[in-house]
Amino acid sequence: MTYITVALNGLIAVGAYFMALRVIPRFKDMFIKANLFGKDLCKRDKKEIPESLGVLVGCVFLVAMFLFIPVPFTLEEAAAMDVETGGKPATFPHEEFVELIVALLSICCMILLGFADDVLDLRWRHKLLLPTIATLPLLMVYYVNYNSTTIIMPKFVRGLFGYSLDIGVLYYVYMGMLAVFCTNAINILAGINGLEVGQSLIVAASILIFNAIELCLGHQVDGHKFSVYLMLPFLAVSLALWKYNKYPSQVFVGDTFCYFAGMTFAVVGILGHFSKTLILFFLPQIINFLYSIPQLFKFVPCPRHRLPKYDPQTDLLHISTTEFRKDELNILGKLMVTVLKTFKLITWQEMPDGRVITNNFTLINFVLVVFGPVHERVVTQMLMGVQVLCSIVAFVIRYPLASYVYDT
Repeated sequence: MTYITVALNGLIAVGAYFMALRVIPRFKDMFIKANLFGKDLCKRDKKEIPESLGVLVGCVFLVAMFLFIPVPFTLEEAAAMDVETGGKPATFPHEEFVELIVALLSICCMILLGFADDVLDLRWRHKLLLPTIATLPLLMVYYVNYNSTTIIMPKFVRGLFGYSLDIGVLYYVYMGMLAVFCTNAINILAGINGLEVGQSLIVAASILIFNAIELCLGHQVDGHKFSVYLMLPFLAVSLALWKYNKYPSQVFVGDTFCYFAGMTFAVVGILGHFSKTLILFFLPQIINFLYSIPQLFKFVPCPRHRLPKYDPQTDLLHISTTEFRKDELNILGKLMVTVLKTFKLITWQEMPDGRVITNNFTLINFVLVVFGPVHERVVTQMLMGVQVLCSIVAFVIRYPLASYVYDT
């Protein structure tokens, strides 16, 4: 019955894809009339583009999942016959049912909070707090159903900690931080046509490939089935959105999609029991976060927008810059820029009046530092190529290399 359930999930995902394709163009003008639009700053005409369309595909995803809810429980309950009770149907899987409902609740909360961010332009401290709140129902269900806080230790530290270590409440802190990271990591690697949806598509496809491999191997079957049930509709609606968001964008996805995508990934990673592997699929986002730390934590001045600069004469993107005086930086700020400058990871121009001009610390700007001025479409393709390459690296780490660190 598992294959039938997945097949029906796939059919619902296909329906969600075509529904999203029809809904998006019909709501574009409505969003503009509601003043939910932005100007595409990387185009000559800078025309108005409807924004926050991520809320539409999020709603289509939820509708698809609501339609799917009865499928696995009806089919699998009918198929599961309890021999001990004389062939009567097995007990209804309440735990799995609650997991799915709470997963959708957390995702729904993040869609709502993401849309609120787009409309109200929330501060960064709220962006860190909101995913934490939305994850609480998820952590509560994990506590009730599993409450497993024991981690298997790598071989090289077992002499100190033993084979496993129970870290207690710290495991819940880790899962909460994972949700915060996933929702914001996509959000800070964004700003050019198709990038937010493009990276999410690659991460979702990577997760599905991983789920398929693990199901074939018979590992954590229930967890990976749960992941597939969420990832197929997510992939479908994201593909529909990407059609309108890729270069040249007809719609902008807004923070809503970033939160929706990030929370969906966090949900399957936590309840599917493969959070460490999920982090591997976020390697570009981790690199971008580490590269951005000096500005995100205000060690180096950070402008409100760090998008590349657009040159209308050449139709190319150039690095965007920030200016400061080196003597205004604290010790950590000076250390960070010195390390980045030494390894040629940033541009550095010292002016006669003591000012320093350097690029903004984002992966998008770093691509422009390395390759020079590039067309917007090419930058997106480069970054999506990096995402694919990092997914390949993740699979190499997860399978051939993992055996050197863990038993299996």
